[in-house]
Amino acid sequence: MKNKQSISVNQQALSFGLGLGFFLCVLISLISIAWWLTNTLMDKENLPVKSVVISGEMPYTKRDEVLAAMNTINLGNFFKVDVNEIQSQVSALPWVYSVAVRKQWPNEVKIYIVDQTPVALWNGDFILNQFGKAFQADTRKLKQALPKFFGPEGSELLALENFINLNDLLEYRNLAIDELVLSERFSWKLTLNDGVMLNLGREERVKRVQRFMDLYPLIKTHLEQQPKQKNNHKKQLKQAVDYIDLRYDTGLAVGWKSVANLPLSINIQKQQKTSHIFMLLTKEFTFNV
Repeated sequence: MKNKQSISVNQQALSFGLGLGFFLCVLISLISIAWWLTNTLMDKENLPVKSVVISGEMPYTKRDEVLAAMNTINLGNFFKVDVNEIQSQVSALPWVYSVAVRKQWPNEVKIYIVDQTPVALWNGDFILNQFGKAFQADTRKLKQALPKFFGPEGSELLALENFINLNDLLEYRNLAIDELVLSERFSWKLTLNDGVMLNLGREERVKRVQRFMDLYPLIKTHLEQQPKQKNNHKKQLKQAVDYIDLRYDTGLAVGWKSVANLPLSINIQKQQKTSHIFMLLTKEFTFNV
């Protein structure tokens, strides 16, 4: 009986010893793993950003400009890099419209950029984007010529909306607006791509443009029927309209350039720029409907 009790006690002691040993092994293993992970993470945390990936819709902003904008940002510690700071610095570039920045483990920063979409020049010093917001940037980077808008401060969106609506109408006559002028009293003047200036006044702009489109073929027919001098070119005669005043309830007034007095070496663009020289020679005809 005593032998059996002694064996049972020894077994319990052995089981306890084995359990304690197993527990200590597990504890030591956990401590070792924790120590290893801590050292590894600390080493990783001190690693610098090794890659900056720049992508997006960037017809105007260059990669070198983006990197130059980030030259004051410390990229020596991946975890401490502030994506908001990068976004702020890159957003300050003149052609940038929007920026998204994120970090990619373990050592990469990704930057996605969308450039402004220029639609017009504004008051000679600014550019308008597709939302009617003015910004300043190097116009030498423009991919194509833009129409010119002039108007009071705060009227940018109004000018853009009217440009879009009126330009859509003029497309039916293969015409487009090269210059739009909005006065302080909100009177509208348009210069078309064929050099003709339209005075629309303050009201009924769409109706007046439609009237112009209805009568412009008659005006061109009138020009073509005029006696041609020997050395005059047909294109010169078609470009002889100086302005069309549409501020009438039922008609319009046409002012002509005296192209016969211009040297043949002067091209059409120069004729448009110097038309004021011949104001005293200008005749005015009125078409009534």
